[in-house]
Amino acid sequence: MTATSYEVEPVTRTPGVARKRRTRGTRSLGPGSALALGISLTWFSLLVLIPLSAVLITAADGGWDAFWETITSPQTASALRLTIGTAVLVTVLNVFMGTALAWVLVRDRFWGRSALDVVIDVPFALPTIVTGLVLLALYGPRSPIDVNVANTRTAVFMALAFVTLPFVVRTTQPVLEALERDVEEAAASLGASRLTTFRRVILPALVPAITAGAALSFARAIGEYGSLVLLSGNLPNRTEVASVRMLSSLENGNPAAAASVAALLLVIALVVIVGLDVLQRRVAGRE
Repeated sequence: MTATSYEVEPVTRTPGVARKRRTRGTRSLGPGSALALGISLTWFSLLVLIPLSAVLITAADGGWDAFWETITSPQTASALRLTIGTAVLVTVLNVFMGTALAWVLVRDRFWGRSALDVVIDVPFALPTIVTGLVLLALYGPRSPIDVNVANTRTAVFMALAFVTLPFVVRTTQPVLEALERDVEEAAASLGASRLTTFRRVILPALVPAITAGAALSFARAIGEYGSLVLLSGNLPNRTEVASVRMLSSLENGNPAAAASVAALLLVIALVVIVGLDVLQRRVAGRE
């Protein structure tokens, strides 16, 4: 039996072919797509871009010195530190507890599971001022469980944790439901422990969903107002958050100061969202 050798001629690509292949994924929009794109961008501009631009313009009315003086004033700086710091802590808590809740709802079967699945969405359905009333009734001066955290920073943390609870759960749960159990069983058959299987098989698939939920949680937390009004007491330099500080500036006839705080929160939210997006892309790229 003789071996047969084959000669493979090198394939040459002309610049035109390479250029055509590089632009293969792009195509011109049809009339229907162009109309839909125009309507979508117009609607997005009216709801988001134009109002945000108005906030930035108002914040810039007094110039850089007025902006810096506003955000570095002791009362405003204290409100910003409390808001951002508590939002970060709540987001970290939601990453772990939200993922754990999603895991329990998807992988375990127990009595009351359906009820728990419904109750998790309650913070989405309740008006925020009602949330404040509920938390005040349970953790206020007349607490039936003798736990009074009203007018403390703990109250701020609890209120933000309550309103942001569903975000990581609801972004992670569908991904867990879509994961194939065969891959986990294959890893286990090859000798991988449960921790190794979770870290190497399950977690990489969950990272995009977890980061998306974390971004939503942080963005909601730094802008929360209604659930804090009654429980936190809005004490200057103690429990006053940035949203309440903005309202105070507006009531005192200083919209530029309110816009300055809003613009800073907007920039911080964008930085966090972009940073989390870059993080999940890098993690996904390593797999």
